[in-house]
Amino acid sequence: MTKSSEDARRTNASRRACLITRFGDIYDHRRLDAETFLKTYISDMEMVHRIIYIAAVESFHAAKMAYRQFKLRVTETLSLGHTGPESLEDTVLDYIVDHEDLYDVQASVNEVIRSMNINPKISFPSEIDFIVISTLIRELCRVAFSMQTLVPPLDIAFGIDGELFSETKYYRSFDSDFTAALVAYHVWPALMENDIVIVKGEAVTKRGVLVEAEAAAEAVAPVLF
Repeated sequence: MTKSSEDARRTNASRRACLITRFGDIYDHRRLDAETFLKTYISDMEMVHRIIYIAAVESFHAAKMAYRQFKLRVTETLSLGHTGPESLEDTVLDYIVDHEDLYDVQASVNEVIRSMNINPKISFPSEIDFIVISTLIRELCRVAFSMQTLVPPLDIAFGIDGELFSETKYYRSFDSDFTAALVAYHVWPALMENDIVIVKGEAVTKRGVLVEAEAAAEAVAPVLF
């Protein structure tokens, strides 16, 4: 391993550790701030948790899309005059890391709020808007964007209501049925590196989850003649 590649490896490891810490801080602080604020308008804690979880999922999705578009533009520009000694891919990555301030995080925040407004699983009192948790969304978008510059990148786990609870991926929320095997809903996503869990998420487990899901599906199913 050359000196430059060793330095790059150490820098990547240092940035990775910092970003994992930031993700944990968002869970410990920004998430709770948003939860406290939402509880002043919404009495249903399940809805509060769903709103915050979906905000996290949509923030990562928006940030990853923005990163791909940003990387494409940088690659097209730098490829015109690239000569080495680094590969074009490494040069592009270095540029993005050095110019993360060019990331239009507000555009991602707007995209997240648009997506949340049409998500059928969550709702908000008419007198306020999802923009009230924009601080949480902004922090999530920033950390998610930065995580895409790591090698390998970090991402959140895919989760769906009714999935089998995984003790590897999630902690059970305090209001869970600790004997239930299925996830009723998620409180916070797990952080992943490829298929390895780096930071556990949080989920609520309850009995009768599949029965409730099937009943809801039947309620909205079209009648065929």
